[in-house]
This record gives sequence, C-alpha cells and structure tokens, in this order.
Amino acid sequence: MDHKPLIAITGASSGIGEAVARAFSAAGHPLLLMARRLDRLEALALPRTVLRKVDVRDRASLAAAVRDAEADYGPVDLMFANAGIARLGDIATQPPEEWDEMIDINTKGVMNSVHAVLTGMVARRQGTLVMMSSIAGRKVYPDHTVYCGTKFFVHAVSESLRAYLAPHNVRVVVVSPGIVDTEVLDHVNDSRTLENYKSNKAAIGGGISADIVAGLILDAYALPQRAIVQEIVITPTQQTY
Repeated sequence: MDHKPLIAITGASSGIGEAVARAFSAAGHPLLLMARRLDRLEALALPRTVLRKVDVRDRASLAAAVRDAEADYGPVDLMFANAGIARLGDIATQPPEEWDEMIDINTKGVMNSVHAVLTGMVARRQGTLVMMSSIAGRKVYPDHTVYCGTKFFVHAVSESLRAYLAPHNVRVVVVSPGIVDTEVLDHVNDSRTLENYKSNKAAIGGGISADIVAGLILDAYALPQRAIVQEIVITPTQQTY
C-alpha cells in the first residue's frame, strides 16, 4: 500500500485552500483540513481526512488539530498556511478593526501555522511550508494598504525561514497569485474599492481558476526534497498590474 504523507491546509473551506485539498486528495494524500466553517469542510467529502474547526488566530487549537491528525496519519509533510482575509478599502476611512483582522489572520495566523509543524520538520529533516502571499506582497496598491503590509510580511518571513531551514532540508515555497476566482471579494466592505476591483477584473477577462494554482503547488511539492520552487507567481495573462 502506498503510504503518502499527511498534508495540512488552513483556510481549506473555499478558494485555493479547497482546490489544494482536492488536488492532494486525488494524488492519494491524507489531509488535515482546517477552517472556521466546518460544514464546508464536511461537504467536500474527501477520503482520509481529519476535519477541524480552527481559527488560525488560536495557536493552541491549531496545534491540537495537527497533533490529532498526526496521531492518525503520521507527521505533517506539507503545511499550507493559506488562511487569510482581504479587507480592502480606503485607508483614510477604513475602520481600524478591519486592519486588526487582517493583521491577526494574515500574519499571526501564518506564524501559528508554521509553529505547529516547524520543530517536527527540522527534527525529521523533511517537510515543506507553503506560504500564501499575493501579488500584493510584491507591489502596492492604494486601496490595499494594510493587506499589502500583511503580504509583504509573509514574503519577508518566508525568505528568513527559507534561509534558516535550508540547512535542515526543509523547503519554504511562497505562492503569490494575482486575480483568482475565489471568495476574496466577499470580505470587501468598501463599495468603491469593490467596484474598482470588479471592473479591473472584468477588463482583463476575469480571474483564473483556483485549480490552476493548486496544480502548481502539487507540482512544486512533488519535486525531490533537494529541489525547491522558491516562489510561484501566477496571474491571468492579461493582468499586468
């Protein structure tokens, strides 16, 4: 029997997280799927999965989910730190509470995800961290101020972690998508920002499928452990901004 290693995914209930779950499940991996919407995880009905209602801001519950899944399926070999939120808006009028939410989920949540598996990967000299960033972690946009800040954080932390983990044979892959067809717009409360985003998306012929991004992540993971795709930058062909 082929015993493929355990894959852990935060924010697995929709979008790229869901697509990655489907891709790795189809490739024969057991999964630890974590999200705040447990019903959405259950609806995926994927085999050999451990499902946990987890808010990545809760370090203890995230670590407990990893322990539970590892008891069933062995060590996490890939952690996809995917959970994130985009509260885009005019920085002068945006409620600071929206900043807090992005900072806590997109930065602290990513670190909590890493923390849950880091020491085990180092001890085994085996593992891959996949860090969800964005094209907004490489360039800035006026209505993305704090969101860009959180994604620049992901890039900086990932570069530092990669240097730290390279001698331990652990890989760090950054994923930086442009416009992808996900539920990201559901979190935008600023009507003008939302209108601009939708018009820009329409002008380039729409976003790309989350399945495309998932396929690239699966391909990067499938490389020999001594080879690494350091960053995946994927956008619609017509997206130049």
